[in-house]
Amino acid sequence: MAGNAPVGVLALQGDFREHIAVLNSLGADAVAVRRPEELARVAGLVIPGGESSVMDKLSRMFGLAEPLKAAIASGLPVYGTCAGLIMLADTVLDSIDGQQSLGGFDIDVRRNAFGSQTDSFEVDLDIPVVGEAPMHAVFIRAPVVERVGDSVTVLAALDDGRVVSVEQGNLLGTSFHPEMTGDTRFHQYFLDRIAKA
Repeated sequence: MAGNAPVGVLALQGDFREHIAVLNSLGADAVAVRRPEELARVAGLVIPGGESSVMDKLSRMFGLAEPLKAAIASGLPVYGTCAGLIMLADTVLDSIDGQQSLGGFDIDVRRNAFGSQTDSFEVDLDIPVVGEAPMHAVFIRAPVVERVGDSVTVLAALDDGRVVSVEQGNLLGTSFHPEMTGDTRFHQYFLDRIAKA
């Protein structure tokens, strides 16, 4: 870990508690981040799944949107899952009126690309960066990465080629929810990236 700095989980909305539990189980000191001064203390940040439009509104209401953008630009390791991936995308397709993202990731993401909650599904994915064994992935109203910039690395795609995990510099993203399956390898991968940062 970078010194003894904690790892933050953006706790405005969504399933932040699950991420905190996984990170703590891996030996990290995980803390909820709701205010700029809490963000300033962390060595890395997870932006959880939830509702991206609500997260966007709350981040602006709590005065967190600009500090988050500044932290991303200055190289803070950030991992976005599902709605968190949408929050990190430079371009959000099918966004609601007025919806903004934090940006940083040179990608176009489509919200709810697989349809509604009832269209949730699970699949085993090959993700070489986390190990040889396939990772069981849960998709709930998940986004899809429709365009990938030159500096973006694709970490996982579905059999039909749709991109569901990417990384670029200090940013990491998944369309799926690794905090829900008991497979902690993606969180460990993120912690390893923080340690190297």
